[in-house]
Amino acid sequence: MTILVADDNAAKLREISRIAGKLAGDAEILCFSSSPEALEEARKREIDIAIIGTEMRELNGLDLGEYLKELYPYVNLIYLSGSGDAAYEAMRQHASGYVRGAVSEEGLRRELQDLRYPAEQKNRKRVFAQTFGNFDLFVDGKPVAFKYSRTKEIVALLVNNRGAQTTNGEIIAALWEDDGDPETKSSYLRNLRQDLQNTLTALKLTGVILKQRGSMAIAADRIECDLYDWLAKKKQSIYQYLGDYMNQYSWAEYVHAELDEISYALEDE
Repeated sequence: MTILVADDNAAKLREISRIAGKLAGDAEILCFSSSPEALEEARKREIDIAIIGTEMRELNGLDLGEYLKELYPYVNLIYLSGSGDAAYEAMRQHASGYVRGAVSEEGLRRELQDLRYPAEQKNRKRVFAQTFGNFDLFVDGKPVAFKYSRTKEIVALLVNNRGAQTTNGEIIAALWEDDGDPETKSSYLRNLRQDLQNTLTALKLTGVILKQRGSMAIAADRIECDLYDWLAKKKQSIYQYLGDYMNQYSWAEYVHAELDEISYALEDE
């Protein structure tokens, strides 16, 4: 668990971080006296809980919380305020907690014990990739609608490659084989990558697609996937391979054959 603490009062920041560290056990505590610096760090790693003073300079605490929610919809925001003036805005943001006046260990304990998004709920992955049968991608239980069908196929290919970086050339070869002008396909691929980025941004998903220069990969640990679960658990998996795998994509035939071999071996055990 990662807890971000932000307040530009140095003494208050030290006290809050001390209490949070004591109450949260082995949680990682990140302390910032600058809200822009806190936001910059939050863009690099997922934040589970943010304890924020509302009266911060530069970027006030409520605005910082709003940005954090855009990055992580299930972040638990706990606001600290010297008055009740910010309570309405905190409620509008569906903050997890609001502490008015001096911060005490008991007051913060109550907020940490009654989080809006408990750890066990946050651990449920928002993204589910269905590979057995036809491929489909679900976010929060709903199928994702991409602007282009090829965008969905790129995601399927990345899932098929199980977290390995897949180059632009490999994507083009899989999606179009030897059909057409490579330069034209490269231009089309840029549009598809932008569609993918736009779709994930609209769904407030970060860190699901890992990009490097000229390649992409699925963050396998950030999604739930029937294929991954079955390969890891075999007969104990809640998903069972029944002979169908990404039926709509011809390039999936190699993995399809691999899964058949694994399935036959399991039957012989």
